[in-house]
Amino acid sequence: RFFVDWFVAARADKADFSRFERAMGGGFGMVAPDGKVLDRDAVVDHVRSSRASCDDGFTISIEDIRPGWQDADTIVVFYVEAQLRAGKHSRRQSSAVFTTSSSAPNGVEWRHLHETWLQMPEH
Repeated sequence: RFFVDWFVAARADKADFSRFERAMGGGFGMVAPDGKVLDRDAVVDHVRSSRASCDDGFTISIEDIRPGWQDADTIVVFYVEAQLRAGKHSRRQSSAVFTTSSSAPNGVEWRHLHETWLQMPEH
């Protein structure tokens, strides 16, 4: 919900960017769908600079959520992220690592994200 609110121009004022930053754990890393490896600062900067960059038709849906490995404080989650942006559909197979943290929103920090194209945006 945060990403849609933040990226859609008409809704960007409702999004709490500081909550997003607090959810991104120290040492967060991301493998983008194109294979580029990004650290926490690069991801936060990219999201910050992308505020209000989409029209009202932008959507994200999270599908096929399934747990992977987990222990008492850490879980790997697999899911498919589907987006509609500027009338173009895309899908990404994703895995994310979350850990418990009493100082993070909802008690959970996002530690790692890996995305792989299943369907690149149509041209």
